Amino acid sequence: MIQITENRYIVRNDKILSGEPIIKGTRTPVRAIVETWRQGVSPEEIPNLLPHLTLAQVFDALSYYSEHQEEINEYIERNRIPDDLIDPLVRDM
Repeated sequence: MIQITENRYIVRNDKILSGEPIIKGTRTPVRAIVETWRQGVSPEEIPNLLPHLTLAQVFDALSYYSEHQEEINEYIERNRIPDDLIDPLVRDM
């Protein structure tokens, strides 16, 4: 079941990522955009890294995050790979 949110490009679909907020028409979760932005990538640059997204979708995801930080931060933490499971060659990059 697809659930519309108050944001134009953000939806929830029970069949995609267990209902985690995603960009409409994609499987890209809001958390992926937030994590990219937190790494220092400007919103304008994110569509270059994720070319299936528009700048409007990126800004809408960040807007959603600003209003739902606790929820998205929980998804980020839930999907974080523990440091001891990351190969040292990758971790030290």
